[in-house]
Amino acid sequence: MKPKFGVVVFPGSNCDHDAYYSLKHELGYEVEFLWHKEHSLNECNVIILPGGFSYGDYIRCGAVAKLSPIMNEVVKFANDGGIVLGICNGFQILCESGLLPGVLLKNESLKFICEDVYLKVTGKSEIFTNGHNSKVARIPIAHGEGNYFIEPDGLDELEKNGQVLFRYCDASGEINKSANPNGSLNSIAGITNRQGNVLGMMPHPERACSTLLGNDDGKFIFSSIAEFIKKKEVENVL
Repeated sequence: MKPKFGVVVFPGSNCDHDAYYSLKHELGYEVEFLWHKEHSLNECNVIILPGGFSYGDYIRCGAVAKLSPIMNEVVKFANDGGIVLGICNGFQILCESGLLPGVLLKNESLKFICEDVYLKVTGKSEIFTNGHNSKVARIPIAHGEGNYFIEPDGLDELEKNGQVLFRYCDASGEINKSANPNGSLNSIAGITNRQGNVLGMMPHPERACSTLLGNDDGKFIFSSIAEFIKKKEVENVL
């Protein structure tokens, strides 16, 4: 089974084409757009919820998008073990839909931030970061509400279960306050659900997949997904 990526498109999505281009033209995977009003995932075995401003971020970021018809299918897919990656606004949608815990608040500075940051892999995920434990990657961010918050009990659960997959760090991999661009608790940049098949992250790996543009640090996340799918196919055959 080859990976078939589905990129969901909501009104206001603006990173859907970035994800499509990187997946298809930089990485060579099969990919298609999935309009938010569709009731089928068209046999895609990886779902990407891209960045942007779905529904203009009215009410709260992701609060309206979670009501789109396709999200019923995404939730069922995720609950059945399907692989889902939410990037930036996609992370916000995952939290609003209940697939991930917590919420994304306004940046501590109250300003929109668009810059490169460094991420450190601080959890283990066979799906999303297989073989890249403790890796440091330079990945762009572009958000006004990326300040991850969760109540203390929830934070303890995330930490205890190893669900914090990415944290903001400096170029040498040190995790400190000065490297945290938005005030996110415990420098959290990306988390998974307890089952490990759903990942939400604020940075944009799809914008770091091209040597022509000077950065391909984000490729490892998508290639890890593809390798996981191929491995499972071999195991099923055996």
